[in-house]
Amino acid sequence: MPDAVWSASAHYRAVWRWHFYAGLFCAPILVILAVTGAIYLFNDEINDLAYPELRLVAPSARTAALSTMADAALAAFPGGQVTRMDTPKEGRSVEVFVTPQDGPPVRVFVDPGSGAVLGSYVYARTLVGIADLTHGSLMLGPFGDGMVELAACWGFILTVSGLYLWWPRAGGKTQGAFLPRWRLGGRAFFKEWHAAIGLWTAGLILFLILTGLPWANLWGDLLRRGTEFAGIGYPASHQGYAVSLASTVKQASDGAGPWTTENAPAPLSDPHAHHHPGAGASPAGAPHAAIGVDRVAEIIAGAGMRAPYRLNLPRDATGAYMIFTYPDQPEGQRTLYVDQYSGKVLDDVGFAHYGIAAQAVELGVQIHMGNYFGRLNQIVMLLPCLGILFLAVTGPYMWWRRRPKGRLAAPRPLAAPTLKALAIIVLAVSIPFPLAGASLVACLVVDRLAAAGWRRLIPGPG
Repeated sequence: MPDAVWSASAHYRAVWRWHFYAGLFCAPILVILAVTGAIYLFNDEINDLAYPELRLVAPSARTAALSTMADAALAAFPGGQVTRMDTPKEGRSVEVFVTPQDGPPVRVFVDPGSGAVLGSYVYARTLVGIADLTHGSLMLGPFGDGMVELAACWGFILTVSGLYLWWPRAGGKTQGAFLPRWRLGGRAFFKEWHAAIGLWTAGLILFLILTGLPWANLWGDLLRRGTEFAGIGYPASHQGYAVSLASTVKQASDGAGPWTTENAPAPLSDPHAHHHPGAGASPAGAPHAAIGVDRVAEIIAGAGMRAPYRLNLPRDATGAYMIFTYPDQPEGQRTLYVDQYSGKVLDDVGFAHYGIAAQAVELGVQIHMGNYFGRLNQIVMLLPCLGILFLAVTGPYMWWRRRPKGRLAAPRPLAAPTLKALAIIVLAVSIPFPLAGASLVACLVVDRLAAAGWRRLIPGPG
């Protein structure tokens, strides 16, 4: 078929067709992401309301030793292992992460003044925890992560194609294109509001998607590899460490660190280093001469790092203490790695050590989570969540209202694109979004089979 047949009108119909299919696929997952994202935007506020007796404490002139708080948490779960301790801002409790002998990990809250246990909960059973885990992987593990990534990629395409469909064509009316008309009724009312809400929130939606994709398995891994290869990713110092099978920062800290360093190899402690006696809960399997959390706290203070910080304990005899400051503004991020035997600071990494791409990702992540600009940031990021909800509901609703009974009623293309045009489309999608590109190829194959007459096996579009 000559390229001339692939006219502007056919382009419009083709974009509309893919916008339709992408919307049907993405809508359920985008609704989940929007709801869980909106919840997590206000995670501290929600948790403070739900668990004030665990999270909020009266300020005290004295502070109990970390070892005292770790031992108190273990007394509540005998035989467990402390894996992490989050030191707080004033007026808040210390959060001690414990892996019990049986059952899921728990978070134990300890009053830093008295060292007394205030209570505990299983994070995955709280509203914020459910929202957090669902937002990342639909609680379906790697498969769910892939589904979220695929929906996010198609959500980007859906937004861009929606802008293309909204753009007034030659001779088209602009009335209602920016400000929808209230007096309209039925499907026309929803159509104008769908277009207008999409226009108003498109930029923020695209920002949410792009700043969320670095956490996706495939897209994030490709981004890390690309930025590392270009020398603009994680600090070069991380490339020199000996690597064991499970020694990435993410694996050794359960994802407690910044995005920039989580897949970097973590430093290893030297079991033959000079030993210092210490106090506190030593990690399971570590020699008795490990320095302990109290000595680590002294080292942290000596390095000029102040609370709040996340102190991750070594998980085995070769692991190192990893201490992260993770403030709302990433310019203050800092990571210390401390040998669990000698107390030597193995590395000290700050935001200035990141490559420019990694700095941009960290900045985007904090804005994405509603942290950087405080309350205003939360409100601004809530707007695209609400916009996604509205679009994901009104789009399928309009389709359902207009579809003939028993038919899919997908927009009909005026002309099929040439092989060259298809190759360009697939390439344009695959370069920024490989997973979406692969799914597009699969959709094209199914669409062609349906068009070729395999309607008994694969129902063709309405």
